[in-house]
Amino acid sequence: MGELSEQLAQEEAELRFADFTLEDAWRLGSRMRAAAAERGLPIVIGIMLGRQRVFHTALPGSSSDNDEWLARKTRVALRYGRASLAVGEDFRDRGRDFDTDARLDPRRFAAHGGVVPLRLTGGAVIGAVGVSGLPQRDDHAFVVEFLREFHAGRV
Repeated sequence: MGELSEQLAQEEAELRFADFTLEDAWRLGSRMRAAAAERGLPIVIGIMLGRQRVFHTALPGSSSDNDEWLARKTRVALRYGRASLAVGEDFRDRGRDFDTDARLDPRRFAAHGGVVPLRLTGGAVIGAVGVSGLPQRDDHAFVVEFLREFHAGRV
């Protein structure tokens, strides 16, 4: 397991929540949007609970392509129950290519960084939060930054 994979496993163990409600989604998404606007980031932000999109916003400089990437990465995070970057890294660690070896339609699934599952303390995945518009590791880091803030009660 590489250094990035170890970091991603640690984040997965750390970022668990006792509960996550519609109100939580609004608070987290709004905080992420405010920070992205302050930083001038050209991203889209989305939060899913179950199969329902409960928060979505686009900032200047983003495009419908970012919406499609976000949807593809979200499908990966929800299907595998892991961060989209972790799924891609797992394939790379094993010398494999997600686009061909996962046997999923790459037009619908993308194992690129930017979407993190919302996981309860007991381990159940109840949704996902993600962004698209930056390089994949930056997308991932932005999401983790705000999940940590939320977890610490600062959002």
